[in-house]
Amino acid sequence: DYGKQPCKYYNRGGCKNGRNCPYPHVCKYYVSGSCKYGSSCKLGHSSGGRASSGGSSRFQDQSANPKLTNGKLYQWQLNDGRGWRDVKNDHVIEAQYSLPHTKSIKIYNTAYGALSIDFSRMRVYGKNLKVRRLDDGNTIWLWYCTLHRRWMKYGDKDSKGNSGPVKSVDIETSFQRNPASSHSFSIGAETYEIRFPEMRQVGTTKKRKVTRRPQFRQQGVIGSAHLVPAMAGLTLSHTPKWEFEGNSGSWHEFKPRPECSVTSDDIERKYQQNTSDSMAFTVNGQSYKLDFKAMIQINLTTMSSRKIRRV
Repeated sequence: DYGKQPCKYYNRGGCKNGRNCPYPHVCKYYVSGSCKYGSSCKLGHSSGGRASSGGSSRFQDQSANPKLTNGKLYQWQLNDGRGWRDVKNDHVIEAQYSLPHTKSIKIYNTAYGALSIDFSRMRVYGKNLKVRRLDDGNTIWLWYCTLHRRWMKYGDKDSKGNSGPVKSVDIETSFQRNPASSHSFSIGAETYEIRFPEMRQVGTTKKRKVTRRPQFRQQGVIGSAHLVPAMAGLTLSHTPKWEFEGNSGSWHEFKPRPECSVTSDDIERKYQQNTSDSMAFTVNGQSYKLDFKAMIQINLTTMSSRKIRRV
């Protein structure tokens, strides 16, 4: 489906096949980068790379975007009406986009000055710019829903060690088959429906927010010495905080403490040097390691681990 042209009947004002149409319902002028109506266009605009939407209250088709064939895993691009241009050092955007709780990112030193990207709707705040994310077709998409004000990945084990009734890969298969449809699953006697156009999980009594984010992949093999200036070119609008998960499931910040050799700011500086690296530290003389790629903290004596997160 990804190679098909936009539906000509949809672009003329109406397609009788609706959601069953095999052709993308998207503005043909947006695809070519020449839609003069921008965000006020009555037709659907593609909102990401190759099916790379984090979800929106209004379904938008992403199938008209090209697939990368230049060896890159992903590429973020901006369009000011004169065509799509690559964003340099976009691994910073990708790293933030891969976190389900990150709603947006503010970047600096672009050709258009400082700008903020809304990940949920794939748009640029306050500027006449379009944004999209392309990929090589091999992105692993992960699905999350909100539970007790936290984003939980579908398929993760609960506090009792039980796996969830539905996995991200199953949801993604349904989404790729038809992004305008839904995916249903059951827990006991209750049936739940994940509605893709709304990005909501709907049950008998409750609705939960749902989001879809890529599993982060490091772009090529880049030494940390090259990553430092790259990160400096895309400064975040706030300093992220690092937390570890306690035994009760609550989260605690790495605050300055005499018994701990690192703080949240120390961890962030190390992380910005290489997002796939690790970091050693001590607590009361015990040796630990932070694994940024797996997002876990490991006790090097007992080899037990606990989750960490960047918020």
